[in-house]
This record gives sequence, structure tokens and C-alpha cells, in this order.
Amino acid sequence: MYPEEIVAPMKSELTEVGFDELLTADAVDNLMNNMSGTALIMVNSVCGCAAANARPAVRMAIENDKKPSQLATVFAGVDQEAVAQARKYFLPYPPSSPSIGLMKDGKLVHFIERHHIEGRPAELIAENLKAAFDEYC
Repeated sequence: MYPEEIVAPMKSELTEVGFDELLTADAVDNLMNNMSGTALIMVNSVCGCAAANARPAVRMAIENDKKPSQLATVFAGVDQEAVAQARKYFLPYPPSSPSIGLMKDGKLVHFIERHHIEGRPAELIAENLKAAFDEYC
């Protein structure tokens, strides 16, 4: 587990733009079971590709005209129970941190794994997400 003082700024990059932190498995289930419309869920992490690529990409993507009605995040290495539960909804994809899932009516409709984040500019990832938003939101 990472100390809270280290991850707090990384969490705030998303919460300050409207992402809800899901800290428990129950919180994840509550989101999924009561979802109507779409939700973007990011598995955040301390790695460099989360800082340079994933977090900036989701921040850019949610500026799109069409966007998910709900934004949520879980933090790998910190909120272990919530991350494990979120990953159940991302099956058949293997665990990946960071990663980004777009849900519609409780079903996964678009997923970006770590290997699609590493080495790619945030702008390219944001365009991928915007295209998914345009299709599903």
C-alpha cells in the first residue's frame, strides 16, 4: 500500500474534475447496480504512464460534447478491495493498472488496457475515448 500523502495529489487530478472515488467493493457494486446510462471508471496508479498519459487523457476526453453521465476512479495499490471489484466488471480483460473502462447500463462497452496507454500520447488516448463517448454516450 502506498502512503496517502503520496497518492493524494494523484487522486485529486481526477476528483477535482468530477470523478468520484470508489473506496470499497460495495461502492463499486453500488455504482454498477444502480447505473443508468454510462460511466467511465479509471483504475488509477502511481506509475509514470498514469501520470503522463492516462490521467491527462481522461481529463481531456471528458471535455467532449458527449461524455459519460458518471465518472469514477479506483486506485491500484491503495483501494485494493475496490480495485479487485472493479476488475470483475472488466472481465475478460486481465488486471491492468492504469486502465480505463467505459460502462453502459452496467456492461463494459470499451476498455483501454495499460499496454494501450504506455508510450502513447495522452491526446491519442483522449481521442480514442472521445470516439467511444460519441458511440455509447
